[in-house]
Amino acid sequence: AVLGTLMLSFYLTSLFFIFIVLNLIAGFYGFSLWKLLGYIKAEILIVLGASSSEAVLPNLMQKLEAAGCDRSVVGLVIPTGYSFNLDGTTIYLSMAVLFISQAFNIPLSIGQQLTIIGILMLTSKGAAAVTGGGFIVLSSTLIAMKILPVEGLAMLIGIDRFMSEARAITNMIGNSVATVVIAKSENAVNMEIFKKVVEGKPTSLKLVEEPID
Repeated sequence: AVLGTLMLSFYLTSLFFIFIVLNLIAGFYGFSLWKLLGYIKAEILIVLGASSSEAVLPNLMQKLEAAGCDRSVVGLVIPTGYSFNLDGTTIYLSMAVLFISQAFNIPLSIGQQLTIIGILMLTSKGAAAVTGGGFIVLSSTLIAMKILPVEGLAMLIGIDRFMSEARAITNMIGNSVATVVIAKSENAVNMEIFKKVVEGKPTSLKLVEEPID
């Protein structure tokens, strides 16, 4: 029951981040998150099955380019984001630390909580976007810090596979939104093409594929 509560809390937090936080950001920059999600729904389903956002990296980049985002922006933001913009992983790490602390009845001061979360935010950068990558970051960080017992990891490993799916989906959606936001900020996206493509409408404009050196 306790582990189920942790999973439910993590899912709800991830949904809040996607549909409230990212939705507000998308609205501020003038595009619809819902239509973007519909456009990449195939990739979301693949990530759900594979439990890894790495599985859709090429397809996601192609789709964002086809939607009007400049190739240079897509080629920089998506691969970089897969290492440095892991929204779902960061949410998971924060909640996992608090769960272990409460499970072992180890009170953490606000300073300790902020220190652990800050270190986890740093150690999560560069984490592999594969199944269980977040769990490896969590275990290595706890072992190094020696504030919380590593035995707490045994409680999480049984449900990590289910939480990994939500982590991967949140990471992928966060990187997709970040790409459009940065492209819009740099005037590197044709919003006319973008809105038509994500809505599934035909466009008379064609993208010219540039040769890769």
